[in-house]
Amino acid sequence: MKKLFQFITNFFFKSYLQKKQFLNGHSNIITHRKNYENLKNLNDIEYKVFSQSGEDGIIDFLLSNLNIEKPKFIEIGVGDYSEANTRFLYERCSPKGLIIDCLNDLENKISKNIKLWTGDLKIVENYINSKNLIKILEENDFINDIDFFSLDIDGIDYWILEKLPSNFTKVAVIEFNANFGDELEITVPNMENFNRSEYHFSNLCFGMSIKAAINLMEKKNYYFIGTNLMRTNAFFISKDYSKDKYFPNIEIKNKLTVSDVNFRESRDKNGKLSFLSGKDKIEKIKECEVIDLSSSTKRIIKIKDLL
Repeated sequence: MKKLFQFITNFFFKSYLQKKQFLNGHSNIITHRKNYENLKNLNDIEYKVFSQSGEDGIIDFLLSNLNIEKPKFIEIGVGDYSEANTRFLYERCSPKGLIIDCLNDLENKISKNIKLWTGDLKIVENYINSKNLIKILEENDFINDIDFFSLDIDGIDYWILEKLPSNFTKVAVIEFNANFGDELEITVPNMENFNRSEYHFSNLCFGMSIKAAINLMEKKNYYFIGTNLMRTNAFFISKDYSKDKYFPNIEIKNKLTVSDVNFRESRDKNGKLSFLSGKDKIEKIKECEVIDLSSSTKRIIKIKDLL
């Protein structure tokens, strides 16, 4: 009986905290909207409700300027949905969405964080790769008319993105690996069962560089509009929505600087945080093999041979 009482107490306390988190976040974002007209830098509008850092504020700004009130969304890589780029959208708008992750017992874990009946949310538990992506989107009727797309799987993100058609969404948030720096146009190889920790114990060799993300999205009819302050996510807008018309005041740096990334999530061979910083991070993974996308043959090469 004591354990049951404790379970019920914890459940209602968690629900209360999540409700308070949403209401406070919603109130603050509504207040921030007063500044949207004169905003010059995406980082000035960052605000975290349920996203990992300040993506919620940026996402609201982008969608608001495009006059998208109830976005149809896709998010690939959501965990248990306690932190995700689309959770605030789901809680606020009651929209139609598709979320995908390979986490075991996914729907049950997500149901502990949100009320599934409040929106039309499809949950797919699957390990996404470049071969099954389009089939999964088609089977769930999420291949057309997408307003917002988010990709964060700490792995073969580039090869997933490459498979998507041009103009597949209006707004996209794409994870990139700041450890690769500004100059290299690289990604990890297209491995079906890529595991970040297994590929290199440091956890630092995954995903794609910012240059690779920008160049690939350019080919798919998107323009780059900025990153979050942590330098983990890049934001893109379909060229159908010109910057001059929808985001005239946003200043985009000609040279994106990700060298000021200060989060330290590296691991040692025992899986413990090693807190590498600066050039020590790229030095640690210099023997890793990546794909050089600047080469016409997309050759496999070690990072050290590109430095």
